[in-house]
Amino acid sequence: MSVPPLHGRGISINPANRFIPIYREEGEEWRDPDDPAPQTRFFRDTTKSIFAKNESPDIPFELGINPYRGCEHGCVYCYARPTHEYLSLSCGLDFETQIFIKEDAPDLMRREFSKSSWKPQTISMSGVTDCYQPVELRLQITRRCLEVFAEFRNPVGIVTKNALVTRDIDLLKELAKYQAAVVFISVTTLDKELARVMEPRASAPEARLRAIEELAAAGIPVGTMVAPVIPGLTDHESPAILKAVKERGAITAAYQMLRLPYQVKELFITWLAQHFPERKLKVLNRILSVRDGKLNDWRFGHRMKGEGIWADLYRQQFLLHRERVGLEPYGPSLSTEHFRDPTRLF
Repeated sequence: MSVPPLHGRGISINPANRFIPIYREEGEEWRDPDDPAPQTRFFRDTTKSIFAKNESPDIPFELGINPYRGCEHGCVYCYARPTHEYLSLSCGLDFETQIFIKEDAPDLMRREFSKSSWKPQTISMSGVTDCYQPVELRLQITRRCLEVFAEFRNPVGIVTKNALVTRDIDLLKELAKYQAAVVFISVTTLDKELARVMEPRASAPEARLRAIEELAAAGIPVGTMVAPVIPGLTDHESPAILKAVKERGAITAAYQMLRLPYQVKELFITWLAQHFPERKLKVLNRILSVRDGKLNDWRFGHRMKGEGIWADLYRQQFLLHRERVGLEPYGPSLSTEHFRDPTRLF
């Protein structure tokens, strides 16, 4: 099906939900290309628990918080897109236009931290969807979560591609005093035009670099995730990205190779055909070369970095340039030593 791209959206289609056996496939005439992109809709998520448990050995944390389900950033490659299928929605346009918000997240956190059974540990924010997506500017759920982190001095690690994180420098700076905060800014490309169609509602590359600079200037440990690396499209940028983030104050950097689980493969292929038809075969063949002839590899220990000659060469290049510009291989260790329960201080 030939579908034109939607301005301001990463994806213009809604592929079938793999859990729903009956699906109506629209014809090519289903949407006028001159129609405006659909508006974002928000729904309340009334979850009664807030921590998501991680069981993957590839990820260095046990618990995470995601104040939002779905993400308006609209990144075409997002590995979290299939999670929307558990809500009987599509991982395509639905994922970036139908967002579920956890308004009670700060209260649920406070309740967990106050339990006598709570064992202080580093919590990740944005392990699935970005906690600083556009609606956070208005709702401030992430900020209120950080207020709880600061009250209890429980360590938190944040990954985001939105410069809005600098709004909360006051809280992050307070946590950093107790070795309880680190922020990783995701930088996938320095090409603003590529970023515009690949990550349409995330901050522009220069804004992310300024965010790194502001966080570092405030004494907040900040690193960079070059993620995902898209073979044949963005892989050549890693030396320039590493140099740029070091100059702005980042202390460490890591990378992850593109992952295309489930229907994300279809979305990515459609996006390539819309925006980079001349590179489509090159990119797909390069992905096949690092995924053992497939477009995705779910295996722990392999899925984040890929394998094969090209993946090994990229890894060597990344490590070489990271060392050359003076970035550390690992981020700072966070501490639970200063954890306290303010409700029990008096």
